[in-house]
Amino acid sequence: MTKVLPICIALFAGAAVRAGVPGDVVVENLDFRLTVGADARVRSLVVKRTGEECVRGDEEIPLFSATQDRPFNNEIKLIHPNKRTTYPATSLRRDGDGLVAGFAHGMYEARVALKVADRYVAFELVDLPSDRSKTYKYLKMDIPPVASFRVMQLPVANRRNFGDWLNASWDDKAAVGVVATSPYADIDHEDRRGYRLLTADLVRGRKLRGAGAALIAAPGREAFLDAMDALEADFGLPRGVKSRRSPVVNASIFHTAGGVTPKNVSELLPYVKAGGFRLMTFGYGDVVKSEWSWALCGNYDFRPEYPEGEKTLREMLAKVKAAGITPGLHVLHSHIGMKSRYVTPVADPRLNKTRRFTLAKPLPADTNVTELTVFETTTDATMFEPCRVLQFGGELVSYESYTTEPPYRFLGVRRGAWNTKVTAHPAGEIGGILDISEFGRPSSCYIDQDTDLQDEVAAKIARIYNCGFEYVYLDGSEGVNVPFNFHVSNAQYRQWKLLEPEPLFGEGAAKTHFDWHMLSGANAFDSFMPEEFKEKLIEYPFAQAPVVWQEMTRCNFGWWYFYLPAKATIGTQADMWEFGQSVSVAWRCPMTVSANLDALKKHPRTADIFETMRRWEEFREKNLMTDEERQAILSNYRQEHHLLKLADGSYRIVPYEQIEVGGGSSVRAFLFETDGYRWVVYWDGEGSSRLTLPVGAGDVALFDEFAGKPIAVKGCAGGVTVPAARRAYLRTSLSACEARKAFAAATCERE
Repeated sequence: MTKVLPICIALFAGAAVRAGVPGDVVVENLDFRLTVGADARVRSLVVKRTGEECVRGDEEIPLFSATQDRPFNNEIKLIHPNKRTTYPATSLRRDGDGLVAGFAHGMYEARVALKVADRYVAFELVDLPSDRSKTYKYLKMDIPPVASFRVMQLPVANRRNFGDWLNASWDDKAAVGVVATSPYADIDHEDRRGYRLLTADLVRGRKLRGAGAALIAAPGREAFLDAMDALEADFGLPRGVKSRRSPVVNASIFHTAGGVTPKNVSELLPYVKAGGFRLMTFGYGDVVKSEWSWALCGNYDFRPEYPEGEKTLREMLAKVKAAGITPGLHVLHSHIGMKSRYVTPVADPRLNKTRRFTLAKPLPADTNVTELTVFETTTDATMFEPCRVLQFGGELVSYESYTTEPPYRFLGVRRGAWNTKVTAHPAGEIGGILDISEFGRPSSCYIDQDTDLQDEVAAKIARIYNCGFEYVYLDGSEGVNVPFNFHVSNAQYRQWKLLEPEPLFGEGAAKTHFDWHMLSGANAFDSFMPEEFKEKLIEYPFAQAPVVWQEMTRCNFGWWYFYLPAKATIGTQADMWEFGQSVSVAWRCPMTVSANLDALKKHPRTADIFETMRRWEEFREKNLMTDEERQAILSNYRQEHHLLKLADGSYRIVPYEQIEVGGGSSVRAFLFETDGYRWVVYWDGEGSSRLTLPVGAGDVALFDEFAGKPIAVKGCAGGVTVPAARRAYLRTSLSACEARKAFAAATCERE
């Protein structure tokens, strides 16, 4: 239940907290009590259920402050340096259901509305009233001259965990966060000695009045999430808490790697099911025309395989859902392809420019022109070759270099870049350096987020998503203009709001504070080659998981690309993905594999690999990992673990280690011990072969793990011969040292 309390009630209720200090402002709800002095300094924040004091009241931090680009009012401007200046609030009083903050300069006040709910308190800047006749009598300007307003800052004492993205400090006794109630507030923190200053800033020109932030102070993690869930519901925000608490958010994902069509999707689904995947992500290129990576982003025209467009797509997604699999969509919402209609033949004016320039001389429609002159300094203009592109009007112009002294000129100009139409441009026309993507060849540029182009493109993507997709990966999210802390999440939000029904969860390539409500899956990393796969997992997702855990969320341990064995690589093997699965399950995080139908058909070990995945996914879904197993895995990432399926259908995790196999073979072998026996699980990564081991016939016994029956071991002059194709288990009476030596001395014959 949410209730709005008159601030005077909270004031009287908390009067005993600081007896003898007149004018204290106390804001109180079911979870916490915030006390602020009449001098606007934060004095106390107590979590009521645990009695935990959460702020450093001795730091004398004001609750509010205002920042001006320079002092205004002529007499004040003459006294002080003309620089960006922050003025702390120096007084605080109540006024009905809100607060009024004063400043030492006396030129304006700040009126802040309060929404006191059971689990949070929201602060919203209502106005900054000022008296023109008294302080701005001779100035013809908008008042007050506030560049930004800090609608909340709290010196929150350090606790065991801190979520930078979430902006919350927490442990089992208290969880305190300053969080946004809309995309408009800049939420951040500053590290101080023994505490963090949690801040929320509103920016002029974005949304100064009518925006705000909320304070949550709860007795621990789950109570904090309860409060955040109430906040999301009350403010109509994406339901980040609901998705984090859904079992589906920790389910691993099969990501199509291209080539999926309505005609062959039924052929792909058995593989997805064989791997135990409950989620299946389609790349936008599976649905709409794509070329040269991201070159057609923005057009979003259906591929020929979808003759009836949305109807054909709905029918395909219905097949996926009928198989018990939930489909999701991967898109690059902020990218515009360099071969799209937004770029050629006439470039859209809403493409982002990283620098603005004004033509000092006319630029005629003459393709022989090799330089253009601008008024502004060209210092530090882009010089990376693929990104040396200017836009004037609808034409793109490339350049080779520039002068750094007046007259400022771009040299080595080539007209009509990217097949744009060459036209004349008058002196005074404003253009700039096109914001070309730093990824790829490049094949895309970015939208100017201060225009409506993002909404236009988002509507096209939503038309596709709303055909039956249920979750979304917002890739390329870093592809926005500054300030990133606002545009990254706001661009995502502009897309998110058009998706129906609301996605079960979201993932993305970049994150800022507000998209915590959307990206309950955090990001996935790009794929790594098989030979470096395990080391890269340790370097990136294994390292990220404990960081993201402090954000009360999870990361995605993918993407894991399905590589075929080839001359330069052993290809994807079961032990590689099992290594990642063991740690991802221990961290309660999913992973994403990416595979195309052709590779799945050709890889000799597809069945083994996907059965390994299916077992781990069943283990994950049923939450079978014990605390002891979890601790053992997380205590030493380099120790690999294997998931055994026992005869009774139960599972057991055992540590195992790779051992050398002789004869230059492609056989992979791993040694482990369980129930008093030594075992070697092995398989041929590239096909089928026979291994000859220099041991006696009585020293080994062989089992087919899939058929659940023994395999015959043949004696020979060199010892015993065992088949190597699908994964098999060899039980041995040899010591661990002897078993290693036997496999290292083995000879291999390809079948």
